[in-house]
Formats: sequence, C-alpha cells, structure tokens
Amino acid sequence: MSAQREMKEKSPWHTPVIIITVIGVIAIVALVTVAVLQNKPLSKKYKYGIVLDAGSSHTALYIYQWPAEKDNNTGRVLQTHSCKVQGPGISSYASAPWKAGESLTECMEKAKQEVPGKRHHETPLYLGATAGMRLLNVENSSASDKVFQAVEEALQKFPFSFQGARILSGQEEGAFGWVTVNYLDDRLKQGLETTGALDLGGASTQISFVSSNYDGSESPDNSVTFRLYGNDYNLYTHSFLCYGKDQALRLVLAQQTLSGPEIISDPCFHLGYNESKDYSTLYDSPCVSNRKPQRAPASFYHTGIGNFQQCQENIKSVFNFTSCKYSRCSFNGVFQPLVQGPFGAFSAYYFVMDFLNLTSANLAEVKDKLKRYCATPWSEILKEHRNVKVKYLAEYCFSGTYILTLLTEGYNFTSESYSEIKFIKQIKGSDAGWTLGYMLNLTNMIPAEAPDSPPLPHTGYVSIVSIMAILIFILLILSICLLCPRCSKQLQIV
Repeated sequence: MSAQREMKEKSPWHTPVIIITVIGVIAIVALVTVAVLQNKPLSKKYKYGIVLDAGSSHTALYIYQWPAEKDNNTGRVLQTHSCKVQGPGISSYASAPWKAGESLTECMEKAKQEVPGKRHHETPLYLGATAGMRLLNVENSSASDKVFQAVEEALQKFPFSFQGARILSGQEEGAFGWVTVNYLDDRLKQGLETTGALDLGGASTQISFVSSNYDGSESPDNSVTFRLYGNDYNLYTHSFLCYGKDQALRLVLAQQTLSGPEIISDPCFHLGYNESKDYSTLYDSPCVSNRKPQRAPASFYHTGIGNFQQCQENIKSVFNFTSCKYSRCSFNGVFQPLVQGPFGAFSAYYFVMDFLNLTSANLAEVKDKLKRYCATPWSEILKEHRNVKVKYLAEYCFSGTYILTLLTEGYNFTSESYSEIKFIKQIKGSDAGWTLGYMLNLTNMIPAEAPDSPPLPHTGYVSIVSIMAILIFILLILSICLLCPRCSKQLQIV
C-alpha cells in the first residue's frame, strides 16, 4: 500500500519535470550550438593572378594574391611567389620559336603547385613582353609573331585562364612600375606624396613621376591617368628604347667602331681587359644595325684602359642634348618636366649600384668611387670577385658610369635631387617592377566576391539567443514551482 501511495505522490509532478528538463537541455544545447557556429572564425577567400615578365635578358613569373572582397574597388594585391625562367629572354629564340614556349614549362609547373587547385580555372594568366620583343618586332615582325605563337601554345596547356601574350608599350611599362612602387609603400591608399619610378632594363629605360608643373598639355603622349583607391593621378612617363644597359653599351661601342678598327681602347673597361669580339654580333641589334661600318673586319680586339672621365664622355656622345622644341627636355628632344620628390630606382639600377656598393652614396661619393673602381686593374677585379660571371664583371665600370650619366645628364638630377633616389630591389617582400602594377590595374576588372558570412544575420542571431534565454528562464521557474509542492507534501507525510 505504501508503494502505491508513493506512486500516487509521484504522478502529479514526475512526468512534467522530466519533460521540462529534457526541453531545457535541448534549449541549452541549441543555444551553445548556435553561438559556436555564429562565432566560428571565417576563412579568408583569396583570388590569384599570374604575370610573366618577358624581358630582354630573361623571363620571370610572379604569382599575386588578393582578398576576393575588394577595398574601394581595388584589390589588395601581394606577391606570394616568383620563379626565374632558365635561359635568355624569349626574343632570343627568334630562330627556334618553340624553345621560347618550352622554356616556360618549369616555372609554370611550380605555379600549378602554388595556386590552390580549386582556383586554377579562374586564375588569370598574362604574359607581357617588353623591350626585347619590341626590338624583335621592329627587326622581324614575322619572327616576333612566331615566338608569341609558341609561347601562347605552351601556356594554353596549363589549367589557368590564359588571357594572352602581348608586347607592352614603353609607356605602359613605366606607368605600371610607378604604380608598383607607390602601391607597395601604401602611398596611394593613404593619399601621401607619390614616389617617382626609375626602371633600367637591358634594352630600354623608363622614367615616371607626378609633377606639380605638368598637366599633360605639353607633350600629351607622355601623360597617363590612373584611378586607384578613388583618387586620380596624372602621371608623366617616357620610355627610351635602345637606352637600356645592354643596348646602350652597343651604342657606345658602335661610336668607337665607326671606322671599323681592329683594336679599340675602351675607357669603360678595366686596364688589362682584352677580348676578341665579332662585328656581326655587335651590330645585330636594330639599335645599331644601321651604323655598321662598310669595310669592317670580321672581329676586333676590345681592350680596356679604365678611365672614368673618358668613359663618361664616350657615353655622353650617344645622347642628343642639342635639339628641344619644348620648354625643357631630357635628351633626344623628349619633353620632361623638372624632376621632383622622391624616386625609387629598380631593376638594373639596383643590381649595378648594389654590386658597386653605391646604393647609399651621395653624388660626389658615387663619382669618386667610380673613378677608383674603373681605374682598378682587370687582374685585381678578377681576384676580388671570383664568383661573378666574367661577362657581367667586365661591364660594371661601364654600367655604373652609364647610370650616373643617364641620371645626371639625361634626366637632369642634381646633387640635391639625386639624394632623393632610393635604389630598391623589393618592397615588403614584393619585387619592384611593372608586373605588380599591371596585376593591380587588372584586378579593377575582376569582379569581387562576397565575403563569407556567419550562418545568421546579426539581428536574427540576437533574436534567437534572446528567445532561447527567455525559454530556459521560464523552464527554470516552472521546475522550481513543480518541485516546491512536492517538498511540502513530503514534509506533511513525515
């Protein structure tokens, strides 16, 4: 009888409390689950782009990454990987075009590994050829077309979204280099004073800067307008084909071999340097082909005398400083406003001046050190730099003197403005050059993706949490109310 009485005592409250408890546990679990899912860290979505820089002396591949959601319609692009293609530039394969395409395979295979597989099909792939292919196109457009055909066929075999191969104009090369330098320094985003860009390649050289006294009306062909991060920039830019480091050396040698001598004594090479060179090789570039002497022997002896001042005079002879129809010019009758503000000098500017330990020297120190370096006997240079290729080593006296002459005599940098030049290789882990600026400009045309978002909108999340919290509170009150009468009954029975 006591057991039956106990069951009767239990029946009024036992089942409701269990039900309420189960509902409460479910509500708590649901609340915790919603909170965890809602506050789970969101994974960043990235897009990728690949640019191949097909220069005159070599080709390099760069992979860029930026958040799929953009900042003020401009992607925040960063370089994540680079690969130097083995062998010379693609313009060197004019007689065997298929080799130009084959040369890119190794770096392209690495790109497949670096870019996530799920992004391969949407990753744009570009090849931009610069001065080397510009010269080949001038000299032999048919050969140029065949090289591009071979390159395109090779790149189309990879799973990326190939956007074509083309020759960049000198103006584009200079302008995109300027974008790169200023973008990496965050000057565009923060609205700071912009930095000018100085690019020196093997076949051409570019200068680009924003000038307060240049509105584009004088020599409008040198004007480029960019819109980045909501701001417009009117840029002066010019590219000098044949005035890159390698082609300038041909110009200077051509000046010294006009009469077809068998021996030349070159002040831009070290005393004791002596090398036999072919006339046909020297003059096989459009930059000098029309100057080849008529009755020249097959070869000549190129000897050095190591004299900085004479070297500079020889270099000046390939610039035309006399004709200018504008208010002011750089050289060869090309308009240029007065240089102003800081400048970033990259590519061959950096590599030459870094080797000569002149990246931080002022103008007077540069002249003094170059005088001493050029006067150093060739035998001592060889002993001091055993690990440097002889071809490059032999040309540093010329290259350093050429850079100094180009900057001061060509672009009109003074002792004061020269101190504003910073020789740079990389900025924040990205190579200085035109490719990043090119990729950045192209991201303006790549649609942004919506960022990943939590499962619930914020208001919905707050509403659900509030309702569940109220429900749990009500269930707690009900449980207390059901338990309290039971406690009273137990006391009465006792």
